[in-house]
Amino acid sequence: MKLEIDKLLARDVRSGARLLRWIDDGVAEARAVLKVIWQHTGRARVIGITGNPGAGKSTLTDQLIGRFRERGLSVAVVAVDPSSPFSGGAILGDRIRMQEHANDEGVFIRSFATRGHLGGLTHTTTDVVHALDAMGWEVILVETVGVGQDEVEVQRLAQTTLVVLTPGMGDEVQAIKAGILEIADVFVVNKADREGADRTVRELEQMLEMGKGGRPSLGELMHHGGLKASDLEQADRASPDEWVPEIVKTVASRNEGIDELVAAIDAHAEVYAKACQAPEFIRARLRQEFLEIYRRALFARGWSYLMHEDHLQQIVDRMLDRSSDPYTLAEQAVRALGSR
Repeated sequence: MKLEIDKLLARDVRSGARLLRWIDDGVAEARAVLKVIWQHTGRARVIGITGNPGAGKSTLTDQLIGRFRERGLSVAVVAVDPSSPFSGGAILGDRIRMQEHANDEGVFIRSFATRGHLGGLTHTTTDVVHALDAMGWEVILVETVGVGQDEVEVQRLAQTTLVVLTPGMGDEVQAIKAGILEIADVFVVNKADREGADRTVRELEQMLEMGKGGRPSLGELMHHGGLKASDLEQADRASPDEWVPEIVKTVASRNEGIDELVAAIDAHAEVYAKACQAPEFIRARLRQEFLEIYRRALFARGWSYLMHEDHLQQIVDRMLDRSSDPYTLAEQAVRALGSR
């Protein structure tokens, strides 16, 4: 193994940067390291920050870095950016707005390109967070790409999810479409100095009232007979049932409302920590974590099969001459995996 695990676990930045590069590039050695260090995960506070483009997520993230650093906590930021159509890399790089923390040894910021992955994250974000957690970063902020309605994957990864909205951008309608009542632990109405901020808050309060008694939790589904594949759409993560999402108004560019936001995050963290005392809650979290890794492992194995000996081309040929249909061919390809 080319990485010294002891250095990695001691938060050696060079070792950590190398592992993150391996993860992002899909290098085989990365998985071997992740297997070893997984037992050291589960200590960090993982906070997801999602919302529409232009909502001010990066400015808000920058303010949260400062607040957690004031407490003496180390902070790692995973910033997911759109991919360049030419290089495939992250367009915004390491987020210029956060560079005032660049010389702080207690802050680590890394951008990752989506590379076509939907849902607001990259296909490696879970592994990246595990690596940073094992390294000993105490707070991990995951800022999503800002793709809009489909940006919900972060809820499965984060312990606390912030959904950032702004007045006057049609966010109220977008919120209903995206179903963000089901993913937000804290709603942040940013740029609250704009006209319509109070109306946005009222509409969120109304939606929360209407949404009471909504989706079942993972724990409830497991209690009533276990999970089916379709259940992942009904209950995307284990979440404390008694928590009612809070709504906080901020003007991140002027450092307003940030203390109230941190207080809301802390309040949710307390409820989450209490829920973690229940074995069934922990089991639900671990089960969701495994299902995500299992899904990616299956996809990787299936893709490897399709690329081996040009199986994909053979499948397309059979579709082209109409000797078979794509559904039968897909089933055959899945069965072929079992014999490998």
